[in-house]
Amino acid sequence: MSLAIFDLDNTLIADDSDYLWGQFLVMQGIVDKDHYESANAKFYDEYRQGTLSIVEFLNFSLQPLAKNNTAQLYKWREKFIEDIIKPLLLEPARQLIAKHKQRGDTLLVITATNRFITEPIVKLYEIDNLVATTPEFRDGSYTGRFTGLPCFQEGKVKLLEEWLKSSTESMQDSWFYSDSHNDLPLLKRVDNPVAVDPDDKLDQFAREFKWPVISLRNGVCPTHHFHK
Repeated sequence: MSLAIFDLDNTLIADDSDYLWGQFLVMQGIVDKDHYESANAKFYDEYRQGTLSIVEFLNFSLQPLAKNNTAQLYKWREKFIEDIIKPLLLEPARQLIAKHKQRGDTLLVITATNRFITEPIVKLYEIDNLVATTPEFRDGSYTGRFTGLPCFQEGKVKLLEEWLKSSTESMQDSWFYSDSHNDLPLLKRVDNPVAVDPDDKLDQFAREFKWPVISLRNGVCPTHHFHK
């Protein structure tokens, strides 16, 4: 039994749920179109370039949670999951998850995208464990702030270490699947790093260090990277 860790956006789903949630808010008229859409695109570009200030982004992206009624937020989220996210689920991802379950592995999703967005997505894949950036929730409402460390870059490693302390799992023969060079700190930490439909920077790094490079976008679950 091993710990199998998965990134979410552009790894288990075929797009970025954080960015898409912002676009969904624009399309629904919940936020100001011109300001929010351009800022959302700017932050997403900075993420892909590896220059994102995660605190600045969270201060921006969590504001709609604070400015709207919680019950209404859950209704919007339900529509977002149904209309936007479900078409992006990947059958090869389901198959890969099933193979790890058959091995008896413990599955964990670790993602920079906040828990409000990602929790219902992870449930669609029937994965029980989630480590994510946590929006602050106080007195029945979201505050627009986050609690603890952002689950991003080195923060993923630190939050995983905290999670391990409260579990019976270890990093022995651990796996991590990710598409992004932002996840290199954690990819370097596991025994079995796997690049999934990687961005250019991660693809170059993975090939240099002879990590498996796989795709979950072609309808076929790759299994050649399993060595046990």
